[in-house]
Parts: sequence; structure tokens; C-alpha cells
Amino acid sequence: MIQPIKSYRKSFFGLIILLIVFFLCNISLGSVAIPLDEIFTILVGRNSSKETWDFIILNFRLPKSITAIMVGSGLSISGLLMQTLFRNPLAGPFVLGISSGASLGVAFLILGSSIFGSGLLAYTTSNWVLAIASSTGAFLVLLAVLIAATRVRNTMSILIIGLMFGSLSAAIISVLTYFSQANQIQQYLFWSFGSLGNLSWSEVLVFLLFYLVCLGGCFFIIKPLNSLLLGENYAKSLGISIQKSRNLILLITAILTGVITAFSGPIAFIGLAVPHITKLLFKTSNHKILIPAVACTGGIIMLICDSIAQLPTLEYTLPINAITSLFGAPIVIWLLVRKRKIYV
Repeated sequence: MIQPIKSYRKSFFGLIILLIVFFLCNISLGSVAIPLDEIFTILVGRNSSKETWDFIILNFRLPKSITAIMVGSGLSISGLLMQTLFRNPLAGPFVLGISSGASLGVAFLILGSSIFGSGLLAYTTSNWVLAIASSTGAFLVLLAVLIAATRVRNTMSILIIGLMFGSLSAAIISVLTYFSQANQIQQYLFWSFGSLGNLSWSEVLVFLLFYLVCLGGCFFIIKPLNSLLLGENYAKSLGISIQKSRNLILLITAILTGVITAFSGPIAFIGLAVPHITKLLFKTSNHKILIPAVACTGGIIMLICDSIAQLPTLEYTLPINAITSLFGAPIVIWLLVRKRKIYV
């Protein structure tokens, strides 16, 4: 169902307003209560009445909220691209095995010290080292998937290959876990829960660079994505290179998923469910509308989940991975039961 963008202006305006509201709510929540007017004062570049509030907002809460938006929108866009490419509503950003490869890189760093020597443990406390290890694992799997994509013509075969890489990575992680000590397993488990609040500004800026490049690349593949909805033969009849479009879609998805996993850990649900939520709300399959809509919706849902995970009434910050599924799965079920239709 292709409709003009003008008819969705009010919907986009509403999404942007919601994104701003939940962004401010997310910044205002935490173990230290900060008045909303003081938060506005800090955000416009002026000093608040307490120096500690400036430090908390600018060095902890603001980077975390920006990270939440990038993670939510990035995973949602990746899920949309995979569902369109494979024409499978159950496809998500992790079906290529990129996230599993990233997890394997971190597992070699944290769990591998039991096998390869305890010297690796000294590096596991650095976010940069964890991000490099994760990125290396993701890149190696990406390289293998792209090589397979050049040799395999059937798109579904690439999906199966990606799932096999995921299974292979999980098997190696299981072996590493078996030979690891309890403290190493606990450290890896905490990383696998996902986290949005451990990034410095330098890490956020690197994350933002990759995010913007991938987001810009999405707008060059809108026509191929819309044509793939009607099948590869239809896309070929429009003069679209299936091989080139497929490789570009895989590359954008892999980079987004790999970078997100590298900096925030594996985060479930968002990439799989948000595209469906957006399609049910917007009732369209036009990617010129869906890509920005999915990005905004994913950012909003991730901000909500992060706000729930750190509510002031809670003694601890809950794992973001658990909140995304607990909060999101019932919403998807309700929408599907109510609408009784998925737009593909």
C-alpha cells in the first residue's frame, strides 16, 4: 500500500513530539532527583544551581539517552531491512549471525583467558577493548556472509547461512563457558544483558558516526526495498541489480547491528517487533515512510524501556534486555489480535 508522504505529516509530527517527551523523561529519571527546570537549564548550556547535577546530566544521563535512541532506531531499521529482504516477518537484525559473532569476540576476550592465558583479563574492564573485540567478531562473520552472498543466488540460502554462523558461534561460546571460572562467566553474562549507560562522549561520537552513515545509506535503497516486496523478478524488471542491492542491504544491516552490539551488547526484541508495530500503526509498506517511522518508533520504545529499567522506586537498574521483551511482547500480541493483519 503506497500512499503519499503528505498524508503522514501529522503522524510524524506526533512521533517526534513523543520522542522529545520520552527523551526528557529518560533524562529526568535516576537515583538522584533533579528538577525539570534545572534539566532544561543544563541542556541549553547554562549552569544549574548544583555542580553535581551538571556532571550527572552531561556525563551520564545525556549520553545514555542519546545511545538509547540510536540503539532503538538502529535495531528497528535493521529488522525492517531483513524482513523486507527475506520477505519473512520473523527475520530480525540478528539473523545474519552478526550479533553472535560480536558475542563470540567478547567471549574470547572474557572467557578465553582460562584457555589462552590470564593476561586477557586485564583488558576486559575497558569499554574500548570490549568494543574492539566485539567489532572484530562481527566483522569476521560479516565477511563470511558477504562472501557467501556472492556465491549464493538464493536469498533464503543466505538466511540459513547466517543462522548457521549464529549456531556455530553459540557452540564455541558454550565450550569457552565450560572451561571458564565463575567470575568470568558472571562478567560475560552481565555484558550479554545489554547496557546503555556505560559509554563516554568519545564512544558516543564514534557510535553516532557509524549510525549516521548507515542511516544515510538506507535512503539509497528505498526503491530496491519497495520493489523487493513484490519479488525479485519484479525488481529485475525495473532494472534493479538484485546482487548489488542485496549486498548493500546486508552491509548496512551488518554494520548497524555490529556497532550496536559492540557498544551496548546484544539487545533483543526491538529489531524484530518494532517494524511490525510501525506497519500496524501506519498501514503502509512504503519504505520512504517506514524507515523514518521505524527509526522514531524504535527510539521511543527503547527510551521507555530504559526508563522502566531505572525507575526511582527500584533499588537496582534492571537488565535492558529483559525489559524490552517484557514490555514489548504483550504490545505486539495485542496489536496483532486487534488488527488481525500484518503489512508486508
